[in-house]
Amino acid sequence: MEFDENAQLDTSQVADNRGGMLSGLPGGRITAGGGVGLIITLIAILLGGNPLSGGGGASSYGTPGSASQLATTCRTGADANARDDCRIVGVVNSVQAFWTSRLGGEGHPYSPAETVFFTGQTQTGCGAASSEVGPFYCPSDGRVYIDLGFFGDLQSKFGAKGGPFAQAYVIAHEYGHHVQDILGTNDRVAADAQGATSGSVRLELQADCYAGVWAKGATSTGFIKSLTEADIADGLDAASAVGDDRIQKEFQGKVTPESWTHGSSAQRQRWFTTGFQNGSESACDTFATNNL
Repeated sequence: MEFDENAQLDTSQVADNRGGMLSGLPGGRITAGGGVGLIITLIAILLGGNPLSGGGGASSYGTPGSASQLATTCRTGADANARDDCRIVGVVNSVQAFWTSRLGGEGHPYSPAETVFFTGQTQTGCGAASSEVGPFYCPSDGRVYIDLGFFGDLQSKFGAKGGPFAQAYVIAHEYGHHVQDILGTNDRVAADAQGATSGSVRLELQADCYAGVWAKGATSTGFIKSLTEADIADGLDAASAVGDDRIQKEFQGKVTPESWTHGSSAQRQRWFTTGFQNGSESACDTFATNNL
């Protein structure tokens, strides 16, 4: 994945709270709409601990600092090609530019959603959250939250190959949840829905499909210059790495479809591919099919 070196990055779409670790936060829970966070939370309940405990951090993702420092560091596409944190800024810009143009004529105008970089713990409209829950979207405050150290965990603990587009897939998936929030799709799903054909699984697979739709049009947004077949393969690999069946087999030794909340590895790959091949969100109606 290569950014246009002359593209102007908009860091106002990202709040950089790295290094601002909070403690003693009030209780709460992350509601529906978290990308991999709900999977990890489920594992924590099953195992009495969290497989990502101790993860997170920003050692390879730039120096923690204020939003103004991020604005100084991440100015152009050239910076996005050189730095991981700037790359995420560029992906956020591209995803939001895409959905702004795509949703404008459908009666549901796109409203920008801020991405929040954090380390350790943070407070959200959905309650207190730590880096252990993974990237997630909070519909209560309309923000995407991510500890950038998750991308290292995606490789070391989930077995993904990684790469720039694997990171982009994660961000695009979370913004898929924001699109669902705008369209009112989130309201169709109960917060505690589980099972292989549950509303939660359909919601997550649709967000994967929306990520594929963005990928199809990413080079039209003015930020991303090119995507290769290898990039798409990295995205599909990341989607597979966070499939319910793969994570359950790894961390609990067996697959229990009745507790799925996100879908299998094969399903996540298939729906991303569906979005990418069709390039249209109309192809992403996971709620209208019996064949997930």
